[in-house]
Amino acid sequence: MTRARRSSLVVVAAAALAAGAAHAQTLTACRVPGLRNSVQCGELQRLLDPARPDGPKIAVHYVVVPAMARRKLPDPVFLLAGGPGQSAIDVGPQAFALFSRLNTRRDIVFVDQRGTGRSAPLTCDDARHETLAEQADPDRQLKQLMQCKAALTQRPYIRAESDLGFFTTTLAMQDLDAVRAQLGALRINLVGISYGTRAALEYMRQFPTHVRRSVLDSVAPPDMVLPASFSTDGQAAFDAMLRACEQQAACAKTYPRLRADWAALLAGLPRAVTAAQPLTGKTEHFTLTRDMVLSAVRGALYSPSATAALPAAITEAAAGRVDALVGVGALLSSRKGIQLATGMHFSVVCAEDAPRLDEAADKPGADFGTDHAALYRRVCAQWPRGAVPADFYKVPASPVPTLLFSGGADPATPPRHGARIAAALGPTAQHVVVPNAGHSVLGVGCARDLLFRFIDEADDQAASALDASCVKAIPRPGVFVPMSNTTEAATK
Repeated sequence: MTRARRSSLVVVAAAALAAGAAHAQTLTACRVPGLRNSVQCGELQRLLDPARPDGPKIAVHYVVVPAMARRKLPDPVFLLAGGPGQSAIDVGPQAFALFSRLNTRRDIVFVDQRGTGRSAPLTCDDARHETLAEQADPDRQLKQLMQCKAALTQRPYIRAESDLGFFTTTLAMQDLDAVRAQLGALRINLVGISYGTRAALEYMRQFPTHVRRSVLDSVAPPDMVLPASFSTDGQAAFDAMLRACEQQAACAKTYPRLRADWAALLAGLPRAVTAAQPLTGKTEHFTLTRDMVLSAVRGALYSPSATAALPAAITEAAAGRVDALVGVGALLSSRKGIQLATGMHFSVVCAEDAPRLDEAADKPGADFGTDHAALYRRVCAQWPRGAVPADFYKVPASPVPTLLFSGGADPATPPRHGARIAAALGPTAQHVVVPNAGHSVLGVGCARDLLFRFIDEADDQAASALDASCVKAIPRPGVFVPMSNTTEAATK
């Protein structure tokens, strides 16, 4: 080893020791519900608008789960949550099972992105306990969101309505890098899920030398126009469900009229129905609309196990019994930790996606249409729009080993997006498609082991050539058959 090389290593080691000392001074012991052991909490004051040094500041909060080993590795793992609008700290306890092996020698870090969780949250009233008719009324939704916008301007960190434009992905990733620096890490590993993959790609664009490895699960890239792609990709996933039913003997036998029942259901809308509100259990009388049906189907398609119940739910709904369809559609929104900071969600989408709706190449699905995008158009016409750099939409080639996961049955971020981004990143990126997985793959089969092996591998070339074949053969769940159907079949 040359004298210059030894000197540079000494400088790096000294810097790491100094950063580690500063790191220790910025954290306090704390508890997070759902995490068994004590963790460390930190916060960082950040300018709301970096161009206004005398402007308001916000506190960005984060949690560190310390490595268990005394001699830990210097590159922590950062989780970037989905949404946009999820709190990484709130999601952390559910996601921690993915990181338990990595936590042996690496710190795990959950940062609440600005606008979420504990970091200057842009939260609106939770509408999940409203009546079904109230939840489905687009005019009411718009009115509530405008009321939320007005209420957000009363927060101490929002001085004017235009300040809602400072909650973009670009600024949030600058916050994330400031957390990295405060923790004293020279490089970090990124694990992004859904919208978190967009955040990870933006971090890689702005701070390429600070990334060691990146894992992108359910890729939602910056050039994806969210409201438009929802229709295209939701339709593709639904059509695939119909084909899968026709190809599975049990499904085809139990639901031989599934396509006809679906067409009849849509043709009969709107219609007066009765159903139980899934979260309150109260029976309600309301008008079932096309948008309500499509929202329920879209929500169920996120999970293959919920998708397996769709043929039964559609068949029942076509006969006028909609409880099953309403219930299966509520599974996504009722999951703990899935709730979004709605104001932050619209601050991101209205800045980064909505302005590109008119130029989106995605064609609306035959059934899903443009209703979903219509609400975004109406809201974003009145929501402050943050500045987005032109380079935000470009994904440059990267030397960072990157592992991308896509679920073949995903209605929101199917493989076409992951494939495009893997090609842009270059030869260090590996795209793994799990044909029968839905939205979010890391919790499926051996994917958690692949995550560990990819980040733990010391050699970059070996990490980029990871054998991921174990996760590709996961079968599609069998179709749900109601108990009454199986009983009838057994007695014949």
